Amino acid sequence: MSEGRQGRGKFKKKREKPEFDQQIVDLARVTRVTKGGKQLNFRVCIVIGDRKGRVGYGIAKGADVQIAVGKAVNQAKKTMITVPFVKETVPHRVETKYKAAKVMIKPAPKGSGVIAGGATRVILELAGVPNASAKALGKTNNKVTNVRATFQALQSFLPAAHTRAAGSKKMVVAGDAPTKKVVEKKAETKKK
Repeated sequence: MSEGRQGRGKFKKKREKPEFDQQIVDLARVTRVTKGGKQLNFRVCIVIGDRKGRVGYGIAKGADVQIAVGKAVNQAKKTMITVPFVKETVPHRVETKYKAAKVMIKPAPKGSGVIAGGATRVILELAGVPNASAKALGKTNNKVTNVRATFQALQSFLPAAHTRAAGSKKMVVAGDAPTKKVVEKKAETKKK
């Protein structure tokens, strides 16, 4: 063989590892009825995460699956949130409701892994939560609604200063975080 000849794999470009892992949660073919007829599109719900605490989701439509996935990934990068960890699990129990979806996420002991199903499991794994227990309690099987409810739950975690030890029995409902005014009012009523 001559030295000048180039083989097939000689100059292969090394692919860089993507910044985020991604997983399609829901893929649906949707139709818009117009005067000219039916217009077919694809709707994609995708979740991306770096498995280090950052996770986001995106929902987009496109004429082709690849176009829809590209749009959804761009949207997911804009909606990234950071999930706090306390002792390798979520800080406290939280329960949220979004439309017909209701999601409960609570701390789990070390070594138990992610105990969840459906879209909630995908989100917690891509966020990199080592140990957590979650359940979809709502009346819907709609994956998009469950994704939104799970993100609402993850966003409602209080900072570590407001919580007791991980695994506490105290349940915090989203939006019910104690504020300074509430504490002051309680103190005033006790004085009287």
